[in-house]
Amino acid sequence: MIESSTLIPLIESLSGKAVLCVGDIMLDRYVYGAVERISPESPVPILRVDGETKALGGAGNVLRNLVALGVQASIVTVVGDDAAADDTEALLAECGSANVSVTKVSGRKTTLKTRFMAGNQQMLRCDWESVDSLPTPSRHKILTTATEMMPDHGVLLISDYAKGAVNGRMASDLITAARHADRLVIIDPKGPDYDRYRGADIVTPNRKELEEAVGKPLAPGEEIGAAKDLAEMFGFGAVIVTLGKDGMVLASRDGTTARMATIARDVFDVSGAGDTAVATAAAAMAAGASVHQAAELANVAAGIVVGKVGTAVVHASELIQTLHRQDLARAESKLLALGPARDRIDIWRRQGMKIGFTNGCFDLLHPGHVSLLAQAKSACDRLVVGLNNDGSVARLKGPSRPFQSEAARATVLASLASVDVVVMFADDTPLELIKILRPDVLIKGADYRIDQIVGADVVQEYGGQVLLANVEPGYSTSATIERIAK
Repeated sequence: MIESSTLIPLIESLSGKAVLCVGDIMLDRYVYGAVERISPESPVPILRVDGETKALGGAGNVLRNLVALGVQASIVTVVGDDAAADDTEALLAECGSANVSVTKVSGRKTTLKTRFMAGNQQMLRCDWESVDSLPTPSRHKILTTATEMMPDHGVLLISDYAKGAVNGRMASDLITAARHADRLVIIDPKGPDYDRYRGADIVTPNRKELEEAVGKPLAPGEEIGAAKDLAEMFGFGAVIVTLGKDGMVLASRDGTTARMATIARDVFDVSGAGDTAVATAAAAMAAGASVHQAAELANVAAGIVVGKVGTAVVHASELIQTLHRQDLARAESKLLALGPARDRIDIWRRQGMKIGFTNGCFDLLHPGHVSLLAQAKSACDRLVVGLNNDGSVARLKGPSRPFQSEAARATVLASLASVDVVVMFADDTPLELIKILRPDVLIKGADYRIDQIVGADVVQEYGGQVLLANVEPGYSTSATIERIAK
């Protein structure tokens, strides 16, 4: 899991970044109502219609998500010459500052998906569509327009729904144009033919599409290996696989792999989640994110959007709020009693990790504390912090201390990326804690001598190391309190 401290600034930097989307646009129509009886004509439910809504789907939903994230988005797409095309263009006009290029093809059906909904339950879906390749003049217009727009965008996003807009050689021609413009290429793929996506920087299949691409069913846990094979086979920079309730996996040709768990929340509608994921990944890459960062953000966004009904979008503010909530949840998971802390350390040791330990009151966290903890973490794989509880602090510092409760101090400490576990102790010193946890490295500030450090002799006796960390001059809780008092 990548820390939110790197992801949140990334989201805040999306404004003004540019992404060009080329692909199949759709019109999603939702007919809402209630079912109260069965038809006397045939044993089917009767939907008493209360209303309907229309929204952009496919590449149009990708565009909506890009706009919601604050990205300067453009779209190049194709529609038929029908009423659905008029509705689609009207909705595109509502997409704020988006730059829109729509090619109309006479005699072609605009892709229209009508869903009949009883409450939040989908009863039936009806599709109107054309899936044949485009006429040569229309194909040439799309390719020429996209190529001309390419230099003004950091990322080319191809949204392929196999409805004709990027059929045949269109995808590979677009990739070639992006390469000439030195632009990143991200593809939401469709169908088993991945050769036409060869050389893309990122492809984002779902589990079923990955199985089609590698030509075999996959057992749980085999997705990363299959994604690596796919990347090697077609020269992709990375493959991000969306796994629904199981989150996502990432596999890059450079060897980077990751498995990201989904956000635990109610799932109301998965339609459009892939659009949200690929739009978020493209926006992140346009802002300079690593592939791993882009995948983490895409996973968070997908987890948010499935909690909404219909083809919905995720706003940048929602991503930031969700990451803050995840930070709090992760911080809580780091606060452990002695027994669970010992169990977790035992697991880390079996994995060959070096355990570090430091301690303190950490009443008013300041840059000196942050520096100490960062140095401590650099000396080990996992850092455990022993924290004096309120009674212990009062005995050591006086009845007016601590200024912050033990719960507040523990939460702040646990929110730091350098800290892996916080364990509270009630004694005046952490000696018993050190004897039980047996850290490999004991870290304290260089304002102590080794013979003054509680537990140093214990750690050295069993072969552990004692490290003196550099002290940031001018920072101390006592000095801060004096300045506040003045």
